[in-house]
Amino acid sequence: MTPIEVAADQDTALAEIFHSQYGAMLRLAVLLGADDAEDIVAEAFYQLYRRWKKLRETQAAVPYLRSVVCNLTRMRLRHLQVVRKHSTPDATERPGSSAEAEALLQDDQRALVAALKQLPTRQREALVLRHWLGLREAEIAAAMGISCGAVKSHTSRGMAALTRVLEERR
Repeated sequence: MTPIEVAADQDTALAEIFHSQYGAMLRLAVLLGADDAEDIVAEAFYQLYRRWKKLRETQAAVPYLRSVVCNLTRMRLRHLQVVRKHSTPDATERPGSSAEAEALLQDDQRALVAALKQLPTRQREALVLRHWLGLREAEIAAAMGISCGAVKSHTSRGMAALTRVLEERR
């Protein structure tokens, strides 16, 4: 294959992944608590594009994207915590979700997302990856960069806390 053919194959594969995964990655970022989900997903696809040649196989692209979305969301939330900590008292309000993200959610989903936002970051990530994406423990561990045992612990604690929060709302 010539370099031009390789580039065309890469662009085609990336376009297919973008069309099939953009919505799922956007929902993942929203469920993880991102206030700027569109920017995070765009950055994740850019990082995939930059590192495409380092992927061992095309099937590794979606797990890589998932991992990048998790990491970027985590970094963004940490950044916002630091900003809030050092901001003036008037500016300590938490920025809301985008109107587009909120419009996508039904009332019961809003209650679930609000409860998810109350959980610690790692527990929220483990629950979203497990129950929304249906990933196995090994896949969750790879996406979060932790051990399978830690995934079990975060998932169990997250479910217990989520159950308590949702029962309190009733």
